[in-house]
Amino acid sequence: MSKLRRQLTGNTSSVVEPKSLFDIKQKTGNIYESIAIIAKRANQINITVKEELHNKLEEFASHTDSLEEIHENKEQIEISKAYERMPNPALLATTEFMEDKVYFRRNDEDLFS
Repeated sequence: MSKLRRQLTGNTSSVVEPKSLFDIKQKTGNIYESIAIIAKRANQINITVKEELHNKLEEFASHTDSLEEIHENKEQIEISKAYERMPNPALLATTEFMEDKVYFRRNDEDLFS
């Protein structure tokens, strides 16, 4: 299991649980800003997991176009199933955000004035 998967799935369940909008808003002072931060982090997680999965499945790729050579690879199926069982990136991002594990900063308009 990769370091990323151990880190991300350690304390996050695959079940969606309701979150308090007040608690999410408290982190930034604005619910929309909090949701935008969570969405950006979820996108980062999704890209990383997708690249990792693609790299693992690349080992099994056949570069020939012969139909006779297509067969079931049990290791490939197990890897795919393991990634399907992982929590949704949005759930992981929300958990990280609520546990203050996400770094974010604001671009202030009066920064250069």
